[in-house]
Amino acid sequence: MAADDLRSLAEKMIAGSRAHEDPDYPRFHLAPPVGRLNDPNGLVVRDGVHHAFYQFSPFHPRKLVYWGHASSPDCTQWTDHGPALCPDAWYDRTGVYSGNALVEDDVTYLFYTGNVRFPDGGRDTHQCLATTTDFTTFTKAPGNPLIPEPPDGYTRHVRDPNVWRDADGSLRMLVGAQRADLTGAALLYRSEDRLAWTFEGELQFPGHEETFSRCGYMWECPALVRVPDERPGVLHDVFLFCPQGHDPYDEGFENVFPACAVVGRLDGNAFHADGPLAEIDRGFEFYAPQVFARAAADPGPTELVAWFGNAGEDDQPSMEFDWVHTFTLVRELRVRAGRLVQRPVLDLAAARPVDLELPPTLSNRDLSLAGLAGSRAFALRLDFDLSDAAGWGLRIGSDASHVDVRVSGDRLVVDPSTTR
Repeated sequence: MAADDLRSLAEKMIAGSRAHEDPDYPRFHLAPPVGRLNDPNGLVVRDGVHHAFYQFSPFHPRKLVYWGHASSPDCTQWTDHGPALCPDAWYDRTGVYSGNALVEDDVTYLFYTGNVRFPDGGRDTHQCLATTTDFTTFTKAPGNPLIPEPPDGYTRHVRDPNVWRDADGSLRMLVGAQRADLTGAALLYRSEDRLAWTFEGELQFPGHEETFSRCGYMWECPALVRVPDERPGVLHDVFLFCPQGHDPYDEGFENVFPACAVVGRLDGNAFHADGPLAEIDRGFEFYAPQVFARAAADPGPTELVAWFGNAGEDDQPSMEFDWVHTFTLVRELRVRAGRLVQRPVLDLAAARPVDLELPPTLSNRDLSLAGLAGSRAFALRLDFDLSDAAGWGLRIGSDASHVDVRVSGDRLVVDPSTTR
């Protein structure tokens, strides 16, 4: 089907959507105008504006995947611009799947996986490129697909390109993969011109082979990003990936599929880990994280966002209003002592100040913020004297709808059994 027809069909679904009638439609989280949102794609900051593309199924539960597009001046107020990339070519006819952005000169390069599914359950995957200079018109490269076939020794589950400019001036690409023996890996390619790519082999982890050998049957959304240390002037390489089929062990990795990070240094095809392999977030709905790309002249902070969802979790109350899933809040990344540190990016410049007269001791008392009804944002600071306390708890909400948060020892606990 032609791109104009696919676009008009998606726009018709958006026009008839009931999403904004949902009283729970989010204020801060990017959400789809209709249908299903999943992986963040092609994240980029240009001229101070954050642009976020996302996998988008406007006809959900029919799985015909587009890239949707939204933008924000502050990472909290998002304007949706409708479909950007449609599944209109032979190499992406059932889905424009995940990939990232590269910003050079006045052009934003959008790398993605074109997905083709067959009636027998098989698939082809192709690594592809589109470009834009104005975030209004998007052009697929005439030479697509850039990488039409997986290399020997791997299944058709090869997807989610992540491209960056290497120190020697060439371009490198990481792609998530599954070996023929049904174990996960990340593959490396190199290019001089963005169009012709040479396979260089798997990403290696010297000294940590056993750790990474037990990371499931497929690696999705691999990325190599630069993250500053909290100490000025120190930079780290951080490898992000989503190992499907990672078994729970000790404590953690209990999601449907986890999202992981390890801090270290990339040297050729070898990633030398300086810190532990760790989950980025232990919430049960966090997947496919990606960092916003910037032009070389605009280093800016390292900012990450993820899919606030996971596989098989589409049965949500929001489907009554024709939409499901959101992005997480944007987070700024730093490294501290070999570990990733994350802080939410929230513009509270317009937040209302709150002045409250409190007694010296609050014990089993209600603190009402009813006067803030209708506010878009507010900041609340509570100071506790814990000199003679073993722990403390805080209930946010009312008896009808609340979240209980408590601190026990040095652990912060949100107890699902008390959340309604």
